[in-house]
Amino acid sequence: MMNTPKGRGLAFQAENIVDDTIRIENRGDFGLWAIEIAKQIVNEQGFELAKAARDGSEDDVRVAGNALGQAITSALMEIFDGLTSEEA
Repeated sequence: MMNTPKGRGLAFQAENIVDDTIRIENRGDFGLWAIEIAKQIVNEQGFELAKAARDGSEDDVRVAGNALGQAITSALMEIFDGLTSEEA
């Protein structure tokens, strides 16, 4: 579980990114989650951005870049939502 100021933990499921619920119990667990989520985002969205940059139009690059940004935002919001629900 991730330690929050109240000593509570966190379990979450990153929608559309991670298939399993992950239990974060310490800083190291969070670091491993961050590495895994970053690898998945780069593999999926980064590839699409590179492909758009190589073969697509400016609009294709913009759409792929926005999708990459949205994937990062979604992952961060997922962890934040898990933390704030634990504090409530």
